[in-house]
Amino acid sequence: MSKEQRAQVNAMLRQPRPDGPQSVEAIRAGFKAMMAQMAVPDGLRTTETTLGGRPVLYVEPGDGTRTGTRPGTILYFHGGGWVFGSPETALSLTGNLVARTGFRAYSVDYRLAPEHPFPAAIEDALRAYRALLDSGEDPSAIAFAGDSAGGGLGVTTCLAARDAGLPMPAAIVAFSPGLDATRTGESMDTKAGVDPFFTRESLEPTGAMYLAGADPHQPMLSPAVLADLTGFPPMLLQAGTNEVLLDDSTRMAARARAAGVDVILDITADVPHVFQSFAGVLDEADRALDRAALFLTQHVRTPDTSATSAQ
Repeated sequence: MSKEQRAQVNAMLRQPRPDGPQSVEAIRAGFKAMMAQMAVPDGLRTTETTLGGRPVLYVEPGDGTRTGTRPGTILYFHGGGWVFGSPETALSLTGNLVARTGFRAYSVDYRLAPEHPFPAAIEDALRAYRALLDSGEDPSAIAFAGDSAGGGLGVTTCLAARDAGLPMPAAIVAFSPGLDATRTGESMDTKAGVDPFFTRESLEPTGAMYLAGADPHQPMLSPAVLADLTGFPPMLLQAGTNEVLLDDSTRMAARARAAGVDVILDITADVPHVFQSFAGVLDEADRALDRAALFLTQHVRTPDTSATSAQ
């Protein structure tokens, strides 16, 4: 069954796309339409609110979710190359994590390039984290999670938080994270043609919009090759073998290990970029989300779980 499922997903992602350069508006509209096809778990409650001066989508489990409600907060960062995407386009991912963990989530609508290039997204994410801390949230009860560019944002927000003297969150979960603006991973070339969604060339326009002339050779843009990860929380990096960004995760994992960070590198065969979006369609997606939820529940500490673990 899974082989047929993978073929179905691959065919969907290989559907013809418009030739030539697209406007930012067209890119955003196309991504929104594609992500609207992804299944969102039943029984969730969503509310539009603000956090740290930015709009956020607050997602919490409802009566229909399988876990009920547990103390714990996920700060979620959506994907989209720092140029497109929104909390709504990532709702299948955020919602599945909420439904599987029982935690609540704040999905941040951070500013996008080209209107707001680097480091605007990191500034917004850090302000959201700071707002949670200022509201009295214990950092041991907060986890960062994100997909693609948002997975990278989880890592760089941790760097920014550490540089600002803030405590680290309990954990980071990153689905197919973008962690290297230098594009020096071998998979950028070895997975060319295998990746049904991205090529080195297709990543260049949005990458240039986010960089806006900034040197990619710096930790906040290429943490997989340049960041000092000392003191980082436990990390779960999930990726598929059919993606050009695979080595962003493999090199980040090696860097984390070298810095003494607890890290799990979770690679799934023959699946594409952010395959977890296909929950309910692709068995590997559901299993990966189950593993991510287990990781989060193991590392997010609340007053109740802390008291239990101390006995």
